[in-house]
Amino acid sequence: MRRSRVREGRYKPLKEARHEEALFRRRALAGFLIIVACLVALGVRFSFLQIERHDEFSARSEANRVLTRPLAPARGLIYDRNGVLLAENVAAFRLEITPEQVHDLPATIARLGEVVPISDDDVERFNALRKSKRSYEGTPIRLKLSEEEIAKFSVNRWAFPGVDVVPYLTRSYPLGEEFAHTVGYVGRIDEADLGKLDKGDYAGTTHVGKTGIERYYEDRLHGEVGYEKIEVNADHRPIGEPLGRVAPKPGENLYLSIDARLQEATEAAFEGRAGAAVAIDPRTGEVLAMVSVPSFDPNLFVNGIASVDYAALLDAEDKPLLNRLLRGNYAPGSTMKPFVGLGGLELGLRRPEDTVLSTGEFFIPGQSRAYRDDVRGGQGRVDLVQAIAKSVNTYFYSLALDMGIDRFSGFMSRFGFGQPTGIDLMGEGSGVLPSREWKRGRFNQAWYPGETVIAGIGQGYWVVTPLQLANAVSTLAARGVPHTPHLLRAVQRGVDARIEPLPPAPPRKNVIERAANWASVQQGMQEVVRSGTARGIDAGFPYPIAGKTGTAERYSRTGTEWTSISASPIERHQVLFEAFTPADDARIAVIVALEAGRSGAHDAAPIARKILDAWLPGDQQRQAERVAGGGEGAASP
Repeated sequence: MRRSRVREGRYKPLKEARHEEALFRRRALAGFLIIVACLVALGVRFSFLQIERHDEFSARSEANRVLTRPLAPARGLIYDRNGVLLAENVAAFRLEITPEQVHDLPATIARLGEVVPISDDDVERFNALRKSKRSYEGTPIRLKLSEEEIAKFSVNRWAFPGVDVVPYLTRSYPLGEEFAHTVGYVGRIDEADLGKLDKGDYAGTTHVGKTGIERYYEDRLHGEVGYEKIEVNADHRPIGEPLGRVAPKPGENLYLSIDARLQEATEAAFEGRAGAAVAIDPRTGEVLAMVSVPSFDPNLFVNGIASVDYAALLDAEDKPLLNRLLRGNYAPGSTMKPFVGLGGLELGLRRPEDTVLSTGEFFIPGQSRAYRDDVRGGQGRVDLVQAIAKSVNTYFYSLALDMGIDRFSGFMSRFGFGQPTGIDLMGEGSGVLPSREWKRGRFNQAWYPGETVIAGIGQGYWVVTPLQLANAVSTLAARGVPHTPHLLRAVQRGVDARIEPLPPAPPRKNVIERAANWASVQQGMQEVVRSGTARGIDAGFPYPIAGKTGTAERYSRTGTEWTSISASPIERHQVLFEAFTPADDARIAVIVALEAGRSGAHDAAPIARKILDAWLPGDQQRQAERVAGGGEGAASP
């Protein structure tokens, strides 16, 4: 009976004391070893964190307690060659909202708009900025308040907790439209800019150069970011006074080669007509004036242009946003003739005394198509000087055909045609230098002799920018010595630092092999203003002027009919004039290009003369100072 109960499990067997004691000891030892191992691992880990990574975690802890706040540098100023201010930083006031202090943000903005005008663009910009800021940081909703708006808000300040007027520095362009295409403008940093800029270098900075000098010399103008250390709480709110500060380094002040007085006179000379003009010192490549008409007010873009204003600029028929200096496409017309004539002499195809019979029409041997002269019936026998002075097409038709397109384009490339000049501005166009390779690449077609003929008078596929043509004329004026056109003349690294002129560029190879060839072309260009197509344009001017007119009829195709791009049938041409003076030792080279006019002599040449008249007093003063100082090197050009 007892066995069955034991078998059924109704009674448990008695434990053996020694066995239980040994089992306990083993388990206690294992537990102790595990605890020891955990303590050892914890000690090793603790030692690793406290010793090996002490500096890292100490820095993290300090970062949680101390915030490094960037200090944006003051942007460098921009001056003309005489110290006239072209771009400055001015004090302004903006309206800021601190979101966490505002109970109902949409309602507050709506009520605020009844006191100070707030556009949809302002609200959109405010909402975008809020995403990158903390709730306790002020976010601007209106920039550049007027004194009247500040006064009106101050009266109602009590009704808008969390809204305040905050002073700041903003970019300003005192001369506005005159330098819009040259100095350019800055704008707010957008997403596209963020992908290109170093976030560390631009910490705390809100604006960056968008166009012109502002963009090209961004690295010089921007400066170096400073910082200050402030103690913060767990929510990163500043508490107490700053713990330390490293002042930002302001950007460099830039001095351009442009003369603001000459620039103003150049723009005024256009009287609102669409076109462009460039004046260069042939001795150095310094740009003295460059104007694209019409222009626009760059101040509109600094803090974000309104949609209505931007749409008006985009839709304007005269395209004020187009930089005609760098991107304008002009057929050079007869302004190419001095270069073509020089090419004939340099390549040994013509001598200055060689003549060509002008009958009013020119025929390629074996062809019946006639290429006409400007004068019906022709102008008889003419040599190079007469051909340039009277702009005789036949002379240059014949010469271009003898040169052939390969030698023609090869020689013209010496003067920089068909390529950017390398000026210190972004977005320069290349134009088109007619060549066999260019046509094959553009149209996949062969080159024909008739295209060479019209290339000789600056027509056909020819396209130049005003800056390209000015660069070529400057090289010609310098007797074949090329200089890269440039705008930056000197820099100032600090408010109290001296103004440091930039070192001159190393000399480049002369593109004219024989001085006598240059003299023949120069004589022809002097005859242009004495007795040729622009005669009388030099009346009363104290220096001899060398020049050349250019007229090119341009059409645009609409449907199946050809119509002139000009609203006036009389002014259906693109007209140009190029000049340099003094003719034998040039100190200025000028190019004027108009999109619509009667002829280069009638419309463009008078503008060039006004530019020279504005330049003359300053040049005469400099010459007098050189004489008084004892020589050419006594004063800077």
